[in-house]
Amino acid sequence: MKHIIYTKNDQKKEAVTPAARALVKRAIKAALAYEAFGEPAEVSVTFVDDEKIHALNLEYRGVDRPTDVLSFPLCETEEDFELPSVSDEEEQLDEAVALGDIVISVERAKAQALEYGHSFERELAFLAVHSTLHLLGYDHERSEEEDAEQRRRQEEILASIGQKR
Repeated sequence: MKHIIYTKNDQKKEAVTPAARALVKRAIKAALAYEAFGEPAEVSVTFVDDEKIHALNLEYRGVDRPTDVLSFPLCETEEDFELPSVSDEEEQLDEAVALGDIVISVERAKAQALEYGHSFERELAFLAVHSTLHLLGYDHERSEEEDAEQRRRQEEILASIGQKR
């Protein structure tokens, strides 16, 4: 299945190497595979600094501080995840379901990697998986049960790409 993942580096404070971008893409694809997302998906990832994510966090969530990652899902209901059907006579389109946007603070990712005692790469992969699950409808803030379920899924996905704790 062909998933389209765009990346953009919209900050200059920290390097985002081609290998880091590739890892983020691999993490997102692993999350989609784990969740058995059956359609081609399109996801946009933007790497920013703390100043930019702080402004976005304030604007969209009303939280006046930087955060590590923000998710902007485009699909709200299960019907949003489905591609329009086409008749047998029409040519199948190579459309992808636009799932949404992920914004990662590279500064926060580096700081959290140090704080949690693991690599920057592992932190980037975690943030990509965490945010992808949000794009698919998971919300750890709704309940303790959903938080535990999302954490379990995240760890299994990360293990599948060699990014265990």
